[in-house]
Parts: sequence; structure tokens; C-alpha cells
Amino acid sequence: MADRQLHDGHGRRISDLRVSVTDRCNFRCQYCMPAEGLDWLDREEILTFEEITRLVSIFAGMGIEDLRLTGGEPLVRKQFPDLLGMLAAVEGISDLSLTTNGYLLGRDAAALVSAGIQRVNVSIDSLQRDRFFQMTRRDALPRVLDGLEALAAHPEVDPIKVNAVAIRDFTEDEVGRFCEFARSTRYQVRFIEFMPLDGDRSWVPESVLAGEQLRKMVAAIHPIEELPREPSATARVFRFTDGRGEIGFINPVSEPFCSDCNRIRLTAEGKLRTCLFSMSETDLREPLRSGADDAEIDGIIREAVWRKELKHRVNEPGFQQPPRTMSAIGG
Repeated sequence: MADRQLHDGHGRRISDLRVSVTDRCNFRCQYCMPAEGLDWLDREEILTFEEITRLVSIFAGMGIEDLRLTGGEPLVRKQFPDLLGMLAAVEGISDLSLTTNGYLLGRDAAALVSAGIQRVNVSIDSLQRDRFFQMTRRDALPRVLDGLEALAAHPEVDPIKVNAVAIRDFTEDEVGRFCEFARSTRYQVRFIEFMPLDGDRSWVPESVLAGEQLRKMVAAIHPIEELPREPSATARVFRFTDGRGEIGFINPVSEPFCSDCNRIRLTAEGKLRTCLFSMSETDLREPLRSGADDAEIDGIIREAVWRKELKHRVNEPGFQQPPRTMSAIGG
């Protein structure tokens, strides 16, 4: 199967696919979308469960092994655990994970586990109820934490990661609480630098709280030691030296990890994006619905991936924020 593996024009093997199952979300996070929300895609524009499964099967035939389901908020998609079960059965997919805001985890945790979920990332930007509301524009922290506990009751889901977007003049006050959260639970807390993908278009470089600064803040509270980085990993992961938990830093702005990026993305309406910051997309829905066979779609994918960007260029003069926000791309 080596000759069937998917590579880009820079020699990187592509093995990780992020699939957005919906652009809809029940939160309005400041770093993602405007307070009033966005215009949602019409139902007929969204890929069906069968279409998603067929595309994932084609990707798996090219060597895609890791599949992450995102949104929007994936759990607002009706009968989402059914889709999860369909994808868990795809030959070649060895790692099936989910990114969620956690609001519906209490309802769905058992069904997700039964369907075959292996790893889950839950977005929590503050452990203080009022500040959580400030960031997400939803008074939902207790419900999210309850959902997290419901998921943690299933030890087969491992790891469970808690992601916090790091924004200057906000996240500094959260560091101590997140340290204790990581040390008192089995969750790995990860800080993600604020990226220029917000709906309000308010991102400026000065709003980024760099991972190195956060690392020093954490180390001043509890000593930490870095763990070896896995190939193509997005996070630098550290362990508290007394063995009580882990904490990670994802630094796409200050320390880009483009050189060994192995990720591509599929939007909810079937557009292939080869970089989170791509300015162009490749439509897979149209050929899918027009009767193209698997070999034809395979060829379209390979041609698009061959043109995958070398890097995102966020720190370079002339950088342009992509038209889509994070919620419309899929995280």
C-alpha cells in the first residue's frame, strides 16, 4: 500500500483528516464567530452521513489513519452517534476522535463510546463561570463540566484533553486554575494560541498570548519537564515533575509546526482544505453527487493535496485572514 499513500508536493505524508459535520454551533465564542452568529448552510448543502462515510473510505484507501470529527459543534448534528458508528467501521481508520464544546456530552457520552469514539478534546476557555460566559457568550460552564465527568466515567476514552484558547489579558488569570485542574484530574490541559480565524476580524498579533510565556507562568507555579514530541504533533507536552498530570502548549503563531504537518480538512459541505489558512478549496461534493467513481475522486484529492501549502504565513507581511471563520472550516 506504500504507493497508495497520500503525499503533498513538499514530501510530507498526509495521514490525518479533520471532518466538519456541521457549521452550526450552540456557542458564540469570541475567537470563532460574531455574537449574532453566522448564516448557516442549508440542509441540502451539508454532506449526508453516507457521503461522509464514502469520502472517508476513499481517504482511508490513501493512507489516512487518524480521523477527527469537528464542527461547528458536532453534537448538534442529529443522530451524530450513528455517523460515528459508520466511520468507526471504515477499514484503515485506526484513530477516531472528536472535538466538542462539551455542552451535549452529558446526553451523548454513553452513545459516543458505544459507537467507537477513542479520544475527545473538550474546549473550555475558563474555569470561572462568569469568565466562561464572557468568552463563549453562554452561561454553560457547569453543564460542560458535568458532561466532561460523564465522559470520564468511560475509561476506554483516553486521552481526554481540555483545550483553552490563550488570549492576552484574559488567559493569564486562568493559568493557576488550569494547572490545578490538570493535576487533580486525568485530563490533559492544553493552551492554544489565538489564531486569526475569528468572525469579528478583531485578531491582531498583540492579542496572542504566546505559548512560551504561558509555559513560564506554569513553571513558576509547578515545575514541569517536556516530554518527547511525537512526529506531526501540534502540541508541546509537559509533565509536572511530581508526576501529577500533564499540560500542553499549541503554538501555531509563535512556533509554527508546518514543516511536518500531516493534516487536511473537509468542510461540512464537502470542500477539501489543505491548510487551516487556505485561501482556496477543492469541491468534492459536486463530483460526489454527479456520479464520479472512487478513482475519479481519488485523483481530485491527490491533485489538491499535492498543492498543499508549505506554511501558513501568519507572521509574514501581506498575510490575509481566510474568508471562513474557524466554525465554518472545522477545527
